[in-house]
Amino acid sequence: MVISGFDWDEGNSPKCAKHGVVKAEIEYVLSGEPMVRPDRTRSDEPRLNAIGRNVAGRYLFIVFMVRKLEDRTLMRPISARYMHQEEIDRYERG
Repeated sequence: MVISGFDWDEGNSPKCAKHGVVKAEIEYVLSGEPMVRPDRTRSDEPRLNAIGRNVAGRYLFIVFMVRKLEDRTLMRPISARYMHQEEIDRYERG
């Protein structure tokens, strides 16, 4: 699957920012090689969870979905936050 960009608007941008995470960090993590798993919450659209590090090396937890709009495939971040140390420890143990 080829991702051609990100789907940002007045709905998802403020929700991601409320935890102090900026768009550039989210795009950096999702453009790299994050660990991605299906989200277990119920939704009318399938969501995914991503874990990765920003440029400064800080871990982020991101919920996003992949949307097909016209001829483009976009990632739509839903929420993002910095991970707590307990989560990081669990992730690094595998």
